[in-house]
Amino acid sequence: MLKDYLIVKNVVFVEKLVDQDESARNEMVAESGGFLGVPFSVVTKDDGTKETIIGFDKGKLEQIISSFNPSITS
Repeated sequence: MLKDYLIVKNVVFVEKLVDQDESARNEMVAESGGFLGVPFSVVTKDDGTKETIIGFDKGKLEQIISSFNPSITS
């Protein structure tokens, strides 16, 4: 659902399969403060700051997408 939404919105993203990639899983744990559910997204803004989104929070995604052109790791 999240992946399809990002494609429709023409948002560039990198999908990481945390159930298959230990390095990606460790990165997720570090970024999320220990959260291990999916989807979990990290939005890297143009200024290098990051914003995290737990779950498919369409409202928060819309707000972020409308404010700039982000690169999202999901």
